[in-house]
Amino acid sequence: MTTAYAPGKVILCGEHAVVYGRPAIAVPVTEVQAQATVEPPYGRRDGRGVVIDAPDLNRRLAVREADAGDPLARIVRLALRAIDVQDEPDLTITVTSTVPIARGMGSGAAVSTAIVRALSGHYGRWLSSRDISDLVYQTELIYHGTPSGIDNTVVAFEKPVYFVKDVSCEIFWVGRPFLLAVADTGIESPTREAVSDLRRRYRADPGRYEPLFDRAGQIAVEARAAIERGQSEAIGLLLDENHALLQVMGVSCPELDRLVIAAREGGALGAKLSGAGWGGNMIALVTEEARGRVDLALRLAGAVRVIITEIR
Repeated sequence: MTTAYAPGKVILCGEHAVVYGRPAIAVPVTEVQAQATVEPPYGRRDGRGVVIDAPDLNRRLAVREADAGDPLARIVRLALRAIDVQDEPDLTITVTSTVPIARGMGSGAAVSTAIVRALSGHYGRWLSSRDISDLVYQTELIYHGTPSGIDNTVVAFEKPVYFVKDVSCEIFWVGRPFLLAVADTGIESPTREAVSDLRRRYRADPGRYEPLFDRAGQIAVEARAAIERGQSEAIGLLLDENHALLQVMGVSCPELDRLVIAAREGGALGAKLSGAGWGGNMIALVTEEARGRVDLALRLAGAVRVIITEIR
């Protein structure tokens, strides 16, 4: 039996603009994780091949019977090919996850990463983080339609990532650890729909959105420098500005805006939505002294869940 894990993630800044070639920053959230366990089937081998048991999703499927568009089956097929397992073996893969689904925390990427790690570990084959990320990206195409690639990258590397689509992916170092409060609106964030809707509006009026994307990308550049220098107040101001841009892009919602305001009033240094928007999570930069006040303020404002994570 082999078990592997993968964390969730949040986008610190640059979401949506990253789809259009601007930089973004994402960080792992290890307080939530996906887990995959690979083991031979109990009893006699029955020739069914790989069976995936995903109780959180109320799913159990045989990979050989699944269609090409099933993301769980697809990542198993890709992983077996990558580690050079020619004939589909009789295995059971049990998948569980505490990463909230459809909340902008990379649940799909985390599950796929955990599966690849568990399979490669089971067969004693080593895959680099880059290899794993590239495999997982193939399932992100199913989940999100036109993904930037940032989710699979930060989840596979488990480090803060400065990312430019089709150009570069750089792990960078945190000058001074900082705390993020991640607050869940309780509303599913439809990534594919939000990205597609913004793309439609962008194509209809690129002159309106190009400056917004440009500034969001510049915020990511400035935020990286501030993180590397340990300048928390500067990071907070940049988060606030990024949220204002996302509001103008039309991807926020009243529930997200309410949590952002509550976090700031509770003492956060800055706050913004994180991910596709239209629901999902917001993030707030908090100090150790203010974390309790911010946590309470967010819950009183309607957050169904608050996670405090340290980024280092």
